[in-house]
Amino acid sequence: MTDVEREAIVNDESEPNRFSDNASKSLVCQLHSGFSERFLRWRRRYLPVGGGTRRGHGSVKLSGPLVSGAAYCVSSCSMIIMNKIVLSSYNFNAGVSLMLYQNLISCLVVALLKLSGVVSVERFNWKLIRVWMPVNVIFVGMLISGMYSLKYINVAMVTILKNATNIITAIGELYMFRKRQNNKVWAAMFMMIISAISGGITDLTFNAVGYTWQTANCVLTASYSLTLRRVMEKAKQSTKSGSLNEVSMVLLNNLLSLPFGIILIILLGEWRYVISTDVTQDAMFWVAATASGFLGLAISFTSMWFLHQTGPTTYSLVGSLNKVPISLSGLVLFDVPLSLPNLFSILFGLFAGVVFARAKMS
Repeated sequence: MTDVEREAIVNDESEPNRFSDNASKSLVCQLHSGFSERFLRWRRRYLPVGGGTRRGHGSVKLSGPLVSGAAYCVSSCSMIIMNKIVLSSYNFNAGVSLMLYQNLISCLVVALLKLSGVVSVERFNWKLIRVWMPVNVIFVGMLISGMYSLKYINVAMVTILKNATNIITAIGELYMFRKRQNNKVWAAMFMMIISAISGGITDLTFNAVGYTWQTANCVLTASYSLTLRRVMEKAKQSTKSGSLNEVSMVLLNNLLSLPFGIILIILLGEWRYVISTDVTQDAMFWVAATASGFLGLAISFTSMWFLHQTGPTTYSLVGSLNKVPISLSGLVLFDVPLSLPNLFSILFGLFAGVVFARAKMS
């Protein structure tokens, strides 16, 4: 989830009367809110809570961020590992088809959650779709380039090279939004550049095709963040309620990506490969592919849950720290040939990511 999406969530939640436009319901909510506040003030004054109860309440407040943070880290790490298994271990050479399958799963799950009343989704219209189309084109390119880079590059190097996205985003913010970064941020980004270059030079499994895909992925990911920020307000104005929550963005992105995926599969001839390859006859392959689809959706929901429990600062820092177990697990699980200089480059890149997150806080 990008900073823009997180800001959109916070902004959406702060808008008054977003659940109803009915004046009578609004009045009832205001009366109820006023009564609740007076009751709580009276309760704190005349019925002080005991120490045991306070401790119990504190443990509940503490467990919320811990559980949501753990869920976010596990789903994020598992998603990357599962995609690597599907693309490399099973040698599946149809990244667009995998993306289409994962996004279809996301659409079906969100639709079921909406029908059951678990989540609320904005009603889409053609005006919103036209506004969102540039974002979705970049979104599809971002997913496909990420798939192919992960097929050719080991997980640890993908994680380190993704740091370049922060650099491109910072430069884009400077020219598009006149947002300036402090010296600590630029120093951290310089460390990221050094780690990426040294990592590529010392990578024993270097693959030019994979590095090209990863470079494209960094550019597209940064473009997605910057473009999303530009169209967000216009997209909100295109909805009936004047807002666009995270769940709606997840469904909109995945739903609009389906026709793009089908067209690309036909143009690239992937459908012939999918029909003829033996790997699609393996039941465990479908288990792994389906799991990756559910994990992709889980990242969206757990990141939103974790952000609501903590805040953008903690979310950013934990996201940087989460690269450490992802990189180490990728090295161990896939038995990646590793030299000492390459290991040092990876660790230095992980350290640069943490420094970057801390610098953004200051």
